[in-house]
Amino acid sequence: MRPIMFVGTGSDVGKSVVNTAFCRIFLNDGYSPAPFKAQNMSLNSYATPDGLEIGRAQAVQAEACGIPCSVAMNPILLKPNSYMNSQVVLHGKPIGNKSAVEYFVGTDRDMLFFEAMKAYLSLDAKHSPIVIEGAGSISEVNLWDKDVTNMRVAEEVGAATYLVADIDRGGVFASVYGTLQLLPQKHRDLIKGIVINKFRGDAALFADGRRILEELTGKPVVGVIPYFNDIFVEQEDSVVLDAQRGSHREGVVNIAVVLLRHMSNFTDFNQLERLPNVHFFYTANPDELRRADIVIIPGSKNTISDLMHLRQNGLAKVILQHHTSGKPVYGVCGGYQIMGREIHDPHGVEGDIPSVAGLGILPVVTVLTADKKTEQCRFSFLDSADDCQGYEIHMGQTSAEVPSPLCHINGTTPDGYYLNPKAWGTYIHGVFDNQSVIQHMLAQVDVTQQVAVDYHQFKEQNYDKLAELVRQHVDMDYIYKTLRND
Repeated sequence: MRPIMFVGTGSDVGKSVVNTAFCRIFLNDGYSPAPFKAQNMSLNSYATPDGLEIGRAQAVQAEACGIPCSVAMNPILLKPNSYMNSQVVLHGKPIGNKSAVEYFVGTDRDMLFFEAMKAYLSLDAKHSPIVIEGAGSISEVNLWDKDVTNMRVAEEVGAATYLVADIDRGGVFASVYGTLQLLPQKHRDLIKGIVINKFRGDAALFADGRRILEELTGKPVVGVIPYFNDIFVEQEDSVVLDAQRGSHREGVVNIAVVLLRHMSNFTDFNQLERLPNVHFFYTANPDELRRADIVIIPGSKNTISDLMHLRQNGLAKVILQHHTSGKPVYGVCGGYQIMGREIHDPHGVEGDIPSVAGLGILPVVTVLTADKKTEQCRFSFLDSADDCQGYEIHMGQTSAEVPSPLCHINGTTPDGYYLNPKAWGTYIHGVFDNQSVIQHMLAQVDVTQQVAVDYHQFKEQNYDKLAELVRQHVDMDYIYKTLRND
């Protein structure tokens, strides 16, 4: 079959979720799909089984396809480390930091596109159909000559391409019509239909809207997908955090994650959001953080900068007070580094600040390194017999004069530092997806709290729920016809 591609009228219209749904639909229909996104920009990344790095969305989509993720699914990844600069990851390995101007003007776009297409062809040789995701809006006319991930990809691979629009944000008629009108005819011809996403209410009320859009654009509206909040799919874009900012609640265990400016891998905490008798929230408000029962410092793409900001806005003082009062404080990756005594950056990995004092909660020292460690891992947590799973993505080595490992990776390699049950740090992302870790943490606040965690099964059930919802609200016969015909 031809590949299928979902492009958007803008960012956050739901392309990733729609892609995930179709990955599972094709799998359930007996095909062998695989996801692809030529270029992604995200701080939420994942380690492949062979120790390379891709965007989290493509790892999720691979799960929905029932296959291991690979770097071919996302050959170019941009990881912002400041407002103007990003680390460029090519084929799973960092190749340096570039400003937006340097990347878009100074980078050989044909070379990047060639590398992306090489990755695509390796997937296409093994899987069908390839489910391709675009990036942002396809109507950014000033960026067309720099395109390596939208309509240039659709044209190169001959994808049956569908335009996704978010009706919930308003202006759907203008965004769909304007997007299509701006496209050159050769790219407009590639668009086989329109998908209206995040519709609230009775879709029958949109019958006139559907007809008007089809008359205006000459393209069929192949689906009107309802807005939902009862199906869980791991999100990549940090915009979802806006809905999770909050404050403490009475009568439950309150877990607060410190909202860092360069926070990465917020999916580390997805499992905590669904625990019974637990209120989970993100905050950068010192007063709200003070009232939390458990504080977690997450990963960061620029640890030194975020540490300095914690001091400037008063959050560092609150975290230290939380610790000295005997309340739990835990750190993951960059958060683990922040909890230590010192962070050194002799090679300028994060900038021009060579050293900075940490919070001093843990007796460890971190030296940032140019080499990045990316690998999936199995580990044991403290003295638990449970076989836990996670992954590492970090640039730095952390050591202590007297080691006190929190975990052992693959039965031997020590990880993290354990001060006491209420103060520890680890480099392992996904650590809170494991039952023994969650049980240990909750026991520090409420010894009666019991949890039963099977995160993998939960995700599988929700992939199927998502696929069924989308299948019910799109014209699958039409979509299959466009995939089978030239």
